[in-house]
Amino acid sequence: MAVQEVNDIRKAKFLREPVVESQGELKHWIEALADWLEERFKARGKDVYVVNGGLSVSGLQHVGRLRGEVVIPEVVRRLLESRGLRVRQYLTLYTQDAWKGKESQRSAFPDPEAAKKYTGWPLIKVPDPKGELSSWIDRFWADFGPYIGEFTDGRVEVVNTTDMYRGKLLEFVKLSIQRREEIREIVNKYRGRKPYPPGWIPFEPRCQNCGRIDTTEAIEVSLDEEKVKYRCRSCGHEGWAPLWDGKLNWRIEWVGVWWALGVDFEPYGKDHATPGGSRDSANELALKVYGITPPEGLPYEWVSLRTRSGESDMSSSDFTGFTPREWLEVAHPEVLRFLILRTPPMRKLSLGLHEIPLYYDQYYRAERVYYGVESTGRREEDILLARSYELSYTRGKPPARMPAQPPYTHMAILAQVLPEDRWGDEAIRRLQRSGHLPQEPSEFDLERVRSLLPRARRWAELYAPEYMRIRVLEELPAEIVERIHAGMREKLRGLGEKLAGLEEWSEDAIKQAMIEYTRGWGSGERKEFYRYFYLVFVGRESGPRAAPLLSLLDREFVVKRLTSL
Repeated sequence: MAVQEVNDIRKAKFLREPVVESQGELKHWIEALADWLEERFKARGKDVYVVNGGLSVSGLQHVGRLRGEVVIPEVVRRLLESRGLRVRQYLTLYTQDAWKGKESQRSAFPDPEAAKKYTGWPLIKVPDPKGELSSWIDRFWADFGPYIGEFTDGRVEVVNTTDMYRGKLLEFVKLSIQRREEIREIVNKYRGRKPYPPGWIPFEPRCQNCGRIDTTEAIEVSLDEEKVKYRCRSCGHEGWAPLWDGKLNWRIEWVGVWWALGVDFEPYGKDHATPGGSRDSANELALKVYGITPPEGLPYEWVSLRTRSGESDMSSSDFTGFTPREWLEVAHPEVLRFLILRTPPMRKLSLGLHEIPLYYDQYYRAERVYYGVESTGRREEDILLARSYELSYTRGKPPARMPAQPPYTHMAILAQVLPEDRWGDEAIRRLQRSGHLPQEPSEFDLERVRSLLPRARRWAELYAPEYMRIRVLEELPAEIVERIHAGMREKLRGLGEKLAGLEEWSEDAIKQAMIEYTRGWGSGERKEFYRYFYLVFVGRESGPRAAPLLSLLDREFVVKRLTSL
């Protein structure tokens, strides 16, 4: 197999097009990818196929790493399994990588200057900055690893290179040293400047004196004794290290993971996808030196962090982004899966926690399309939304009937105006009364409400705009009453009388009543009215939209507050 043939996926339409024609019909991009892989997997003729993702725990384990390393391989695995193939999924942690000692990494320590001494150490050897856990990796894996099961079906096996070097990779290290001249010739083709000299040993032992792994040069090997002699450029030490206490050159290590796990499919970041780049070099090593077929690949774009002030690529070592744990504090895992699946792999996905209500709006729209309640008017868009929604479920399929869709911002309001000890039956009653929950809700509806309330309140506390952060005044302070002039009191009392006559206390009914009540007013008059309206309910001159707010409050309380002015 030619190296270029391995990479023909770079021309596939499903990398950038959300819906493409595959096997004679329009399909979601990930189903087209599954078609592409099924054909190639069957040509390999294995009993069990392996999909893998790889990452280095160099710092913040942000949600962007769920995209190519976890969710896409998991959905591919499930699709292929539904077609009768047996598939195993791994996530490989590159724990032997050198800690770079960047300012952003050192800032995690109480004394960043003192932390410089860990520069060049294997990640697994760097201590926990807080001194509570066994290592740097344990600290930053804690916000990612335990939550993988929330974003998948729970069948992702996590392995790390530190353990692998004591096992299967140790065999690969020996093989690589034996074939080092063949490896050197291929690596130098891609390396360009500073080619490796004859006799180069493609292994980087950890200095047994200063602990660095990035400044050692292997100068002699004893395969029988499984050890390597080295010279350290950092501290000048010469000595011997075990062949498991170090790492291979990264291009070779990549192939080693494929070799050790038997990988058949592995996505990779766009930086590796350049023709003649790192992925091509790894493919050539696999084919010409180790005699294995490289995994099918899938290049993907970075996930970027969107804030109110701008956008930047998420980065682990730069600590840019937010973690799966932080996402789950404010949103369901299915919503993030939906956003990942809706976006073809070579299109940028931008995420910001302040935009969670927008993501729920998009998710709910896809839900309505899936159940046939709504259509975008474009067949391709309907296919994309409906299938992305369906595949967002990690276990089983969506419920038989379309769930209730309480707007996220409404839930944020309700979670703030209703004490937590009344989130049970009272929250359900208020949502039913406001028209956001049916009179006979399903168990799925109830669970959606129960799980949304704490998330929405957390979002309001941490990420909501100021006007959404509210506390309803249980009693109206005299100083606020004194600020309201007579003419405005009369208008507010009039609104209270208008609302008192409503047949139903729903958001739509309240909204219509308020529109009718203020019809014919000038814009200045209306703005002044609403400033005082918010003042008497939340103690300041702005707040969330009036009708949703009132619909989630007790009717008697609202009418009494307005008519008693």
